[in-house]
Amino acid sequence: MTGPARCPARRGALQRMGGLVLLLGTPTRARGAGIVAVRIWPAQDYTRVTIESDQALAAAHLLTPAPWRLVVDLDGLELGTALRELVGKVRPDDPYIAGVRVGQYQPRVVRLVFDLKQPVRPQQFTLAPVAAYQHRLVFDLFPVQEADPLLALIRDKEGAEQRAAQAVQDALGELIARIEKPPAIAPPSESAPAPPGLPAASPASAAAGPLITPAPAPPPAPPTAVERRRVDRLIIVALDPGHGGEDPGAIGPTGLREKDVVLALGLALRERLNALPGMRVMMTRDADFFVPLNERVRKARRVQADLFVSLHADAFFKPEARGASVFALSSKGASSSAARWMAERENAADAVGGVNLARVNDAQVLRVMFDMSTTAQIKDSLKLGNEVLSHIGRVGRLHKGQVEQAGFAVLKAPDMPSILVETAFISNPEEEDKLRDGAYRQQLVEALAKGIRRYFARNPPLARQRQL
Repeated sequence: MTGPARCPARRGALQRMGGLVLLLGTPTRARGAGIVAVRIWPAQDYTRVTIESDQALAAAHLLTPAPWRLVVDLDGLELGTALRELVGKVRPDDPYIAGVRVGQYQPRVVRLVFDLKQPVRPQQFTLAPVAAYQHRLVFDLFPVQEADPLLALIRDKEGAEQRAAQAVQDALGELIARIEKPPAIAPPSESAPAPPGLPAASPASAAAGPLITPAPAPPPAPPTAVERRRVDRLIIVALDPGHGGEDPGAIGPTGLREKDVVLALGLALRERLNALPGMRVMMTRDADFFVPLNERVRKARRVQADLFVSLHADAFFKPEARGASVFALSSKGASSSAARWMAERENAADAVGGVNLARVNDAQVLRVMFDMSTTAQIKDSLKLGNEVLSHIGRVGRLHKGQVEQAGFAVLKAPDMPSILVETAFISNPEEEDKLRDGAYRQQLVEALAKGIRRYFARNPPLARQRQL
């Protein structure tokens, strides 16, 4: 074939190769719309996948069994680096997602395939721009069978007690063995010793094959009669670290995020309270994921908690504001303009964190539930708030010397004392430094624990017949 005759073929091949290079190297675009960021928030409750773009995206999803996969088609996109980043964001400890594959399914359709570790109930919804976010396309992956949180609490307590008893027994047995028989001298090994702090590799582990995705755990066994009796005797405290996931909460001058501070406080307080006889803590979130306000209330009511404590670190537009505060619900309006402003800011968390409105099947029923808070509940909440306020006032400065009241949505559980604790102003540089300090946070934990214990000492909880 002559040279001129071959030129069109060569030009076509070069054009196709150039197009491939452009396809792999350019950011994801949708003719005027672009992918801003992709995020995955794994948690035991559910895993959230968020795709943020500068214009609204059109998407459809399909769930396939055996093996379980979630297939998502994004319309009007060409694959680029932004969506490819989703592959590296899957964590090994994600309870639901084993991995994700991204590809150009059709000329203007990008396909995402999520390989799942267990069957899920996917929910897809969109969020309009709010706060620092642009348009968001969200996929929430919920377990098919939701775990019973009350049964989990009692079994977790039983397991902790058994592990503690076993640890004491093992230590005692080891001590007796050392007394009765001196340790044998191990023969010299031909292999080099392992570096300090690292276990030596075993032949079995060296020959191990690729990891296999574990099968989903079987449903828990029904509660025994002993477990039913034990759960009635438990004092259950619901701890609610505010914000989380897509909602960072307030951010300090040097970037400390409210959601991280209150989660650290909540986890430490859980450990402190769980060590007390007859007490167990349920956390509305124990990792970095978002929980809607009404779901926080629902979680506490599902375990029939004896009280509810929501943890926060507030901010103000003036950095001079400082001091801790404690809030209870008000049925007559806010006790001050600052309390009203604070309630409005906290109640806006759902818009930032991202709520699937389709999950609220009957908004009227939800409003009625929130309006069921009684005078007695508010009175008990004020008692709890005063006990906590008196103790945290010994750790740091108080913003107000009395419990304030406002219409916080998260405090509207009708059947338990509920308070919201603003531990400090994270917007104040000095108080941000304190919240970053582990020793100061531990002082706060001790103060909160003492306030809760003092409340129960003066107001023993009523006998319950909890339904498992």
